Amino acid sequence: MSKIKLKILGLSSSQSQSGSFALVLGEQGGNRRLPIIIGMFEAQAIAIEIEKIIPNRPMTHDLFKSFANAFHFSVSEILISDLKEGVFYAKIVCSDGTDKIEIDSRPSDAIAIGLRFGVPIFTNEAIMSEAGIVLNDTEEEEEGLEESTRESTRGKLEKLKDFPYDQLQQMLQAALDNEDYEQAAKIRDELNRRN
Repeated sequence: MSKIKLKILGLSSSQSQSGSFALVLGEQGGNRRLPIIIGMFEAQAIAIEIEKIIPNRPMTHDLFKSFANAFHFSVSEILISDLKEGVFYAKIVCSDGTDKIEIDSRPSDAIAIGLRFGVPIFTNEAIMSEAGIVLNDTEEEEEGLEESTRESTRGKLEKLKDFPYDQLQQMLQAALDNEDYEQAAKIRDELNRRN
């Protein structure tokens, strides 16, 4: 069965389920999207790694990576392997240098771990045919406009640019201490713009 490589396109609050997030994966070199509904904690774990935020203490997925490294296991890929009754299944493909092992996982956990190891994410044609959403060129343009509108709105609401540099650093530390990684990423981005 041929594999289809995916890339993470976005992570946003789910409109259909309160407290959930939609992780949108896109077919590399194609126009199909694969939305997966995930929990808040898994979304946070994915966002932290995407934004390259280092938490004060290791999170569960960081612990998995440390454990794997300590015992000389590596992760080679993430495979979204199945879809049954609307539930996605995934496998973390690991190796100890000799044996290849596939570990059953929820897609959200597998992707959070895969991001930490820097490995590709794959699925298969059956899943893309069943759950994928095809975007035509007009929808892709509208999607880009919606994203730029959201970014513009966020910029107007936050006004981080009005705070002095020292205060932003204090706010960043407070956000990290409170594990508010989304706010920490925004503050970090503002600090980076000033450097």
